[in-house]
Amino acid sequence: MRTARFTLDPAFTIGDVDPRLFGSFVEHLGRCVYTGIFEPGHPAADDDGLRRDVLDLVRELGVTAVRYPGGNFVSGYKWEDSVGPAEDRPRRLDLAWRSTETNRFGLSEYIAFLRKVGPQAEPMMAVNLGTRGVAEALELQEYANHPAGTTLSDLRAEHGDKDPFGIRLWCLGNEMDGPWQTGHKTAEEYGRLAAETARAMRQIDPDVELVACGSSGQSMETFAAWEATVLEETYDLVDHISLHAYYEPLAGDVDSFLASAVDMESFIENVVATCDHVGARLKSKKRINLSFDEWNVWYMSKSQAEVSALDWPEAPRLLEDNYSVMDAVVFGSLLIALLRHADRVAVACLAQLVNVIAPIMTEPGGPAWRQTTFFPFAQASRYGRGEVLDVRVDSPTYGTAKYGEADLLHATAVRAEDGSVTVFAVNRSRTEPLPLDVALGALELTDVVEHSALADADPDARNTLADPERVVPHRVDGTALRDGTLTAVLEPLSWNVIRLR
Repeated sequence: MRTARFTLDPAFTIGDVDPRLFGSFVEHLGRCVYTGIFEPGHPAADDDGLRRDVLDLVRELGVTAVRYPGGNFVSGYKWEDSVGPAEDRPRRLDLAWRSTETNRFGLSEYIAFLRKVGPQAEPMMAVNLGTRGVAEALELQEYANHPAGTTLSDLRAEHGDKDPFGIRLWCLGNEMDGPWQTGHKTAEEYGRLAAETARAMRQIDPDVELVACGSSGQSMETFAAWEATVLEETYDLVDHISLHAYYEPLAGDVDSFLASAVDMESFIENVVATCDHVGARLKSKKRINLSFDEWNVWYMSKSQAEVSALDWPEAPRLLEDNYSVMDAVVFGSLLIALLRHADRVAVACLAQLVNVIAPIMTEPGGPAWRQTTFFPFAQASRYGRGEVLDVRVDSPTYGTAKYGEADLLHATAVRAEDGSVTVFAVNRSRTEPLPLDVALGALELTDVVEHSALADADPDARNTLADPERVVPHRVDGTALRDGTLTAVLEPLSWNVIRLR
């Protein structure tokens, strides 16, 4: 096969990586919360009912922000139900996922979870703009963040949380363009409500960081027009607009599935163009950034039937996709797409964190383990900090039904503060290894620290309860750096991390 090539030069960069690019998402959906992160009585549970084994894995994963409590769940969410003594909290029907919500895990428990993950884990709170509005958002903000001396801040202290939660990053609703959303609105209706909510929240705290709802996907009929209309109302009041995207192989079209990041990059670039067009029309010097606060591989066509069959159970097994090596390679390619647009993607949230289309799985009363997708995320979070270098690949291509000719190589590179560089690369070929040459120019790198790959002779190999370490990254030998050129061979259908110093 023809060699794939690109050049790295410190003079040509994309932008700095915002650490919140490695965020995740906890929704009251299935077993993400209950028997996921929270399971009182489990042998590994701490005094707050949080599973220590899951906390350890979340830290290892490298999550930097956690969006909560939804998702579709938030459009029926009453924040008051989730505070105070757990035994006094009401049980509610959750229309989004046809489940019964006990509220045993609520706002205080969410903050306690983040504090135990570590200071790097920032809260990202969504407010209900489906069935509620400005007043309830302000009440939640006051309860969470005001130091003391008001009814709601004093109520928080009475509930055992004297110190404010310090939530800076807020989502103004969730997927309000979607007809499936409780309280679905037109772009005009939502834009006005989001603007009113944003303006009021800034009266309490001018420094809050706000995310307006963008389209739930590039395939929505209202895509781009939705963003333009919402931003006409909110441009000077918000900091980010959201994007959501999920990918799966449809009708056996594996080749297009492997090129899913082509769609993700197009989605990002089209939203950026829309934001900048509105900014130009408004003659604003402000730049709206992107919050890609839901993304993943999700076998959605399978899970829709699971939800419709439910009859209001508590914490049912829902959306528990078991990911293969092929899924992990696509997942890694999506991470590369986010890094390649680090100049505009300021926040991104892998949906979700535990059990529900997640990198971490648990068994009630039993163990927790890493899915195949755990490894690309953990490696990107650990080594993808710094400045993204501009990567323009010269790669052999292959044909896809959805995206036409796609590069077999998908790659990016990040330069850390100490001058070391990490190359993240995916070989989309299912059958052939891909030779790679990287010209390093003026980077003054001399050594290959490590070449790690996630690949397997069986692309359907998975980690399961019975065999939790079937798939792990392995060392690749033979990768070399000579005379300013990196040479490597990328295994078929592989996610690769090459560290240089």
